[in-house]
Amino acid sequence: MEHQILGTTLPVLEITQQPGEKITSVSGELSWMSSSINMHTSTQMGSTGGFGGLLGRLAGGGSLFYTEYTAVGQVGLVAFAAKMPGHIIDVPVSPGDYYVVHRTGFVCGTSGIEVGASFQQNLGAGVFGGNGFIMQKISGNGHAFVELSGELVNYDLAPGEVFNVHPGHVGMLSHTVSFELTRIKGIRNMLFGGDDIFLAKLTGPGRIWLQSMPIVNLAHALIPYLPSRGG
Repeated sequence: MEHQILGTTLPVLEITQQPGEKITSVSGELSWMSSSINMHTSTQMGSTGGFGGLLGRLAGGGSLFYTEYTAVGQVGLVAFAAKMPGHIIDVPVSPGDYYVVHRTGFVCGTSGIEVGASFQQNLGAGVFGGNGFIMQKISGNGHAFVELSGELVNYDLAPGEVFNVHPGHVGMLSHTVSFELTRIKGIRNMLFGGDDIFLAKLTGPGRIWLQSMPIVNLAHALIPYLPSRGG
């Protein structure tokens, strides 16, 4: 199996499969495919089947259904286009290792990749802080492809090193990074700072991937230009 990422601002992930090779994506992600690709849709992704697996995926922002694409008889091609300006990245996953990704980050994965929910410890803050605090957990063995919005900035945190990040900008974390929700200090900052009252405290060691254009920020920027009723 080979892949290439085409384009810049609105990239396309193109995967070439040998006969018998499989790739699994969230249902509805497909952009185009060759005639030798066979589709099969089910509720199972890797070994995360069953009722508990379904609930975990839904809580993490995942889909109820996944589609498996298999090359039959000859080499096949399947492509997935980005949903908004940003990046699609290849994430190698090995047993015992996993990544925490924003709720809608997973695009597709090879056989052996599993997608579930990653619940943060401070559930009370998560309820008030918004959807970004329940994230996807990508584990298993293989390659996962993840979509991140806007420009992408990586940092490798040393042990004990801390970054305080607006939650919407948290794209992906290695499993060794600790994630904790903290309130912004100071009443004036909370009331008049113009930002959310919560920040994500990311503590190393490990790599973090930060995205410059969270979809929530994009939606807020577009609101003044959208038609309103009677307007």
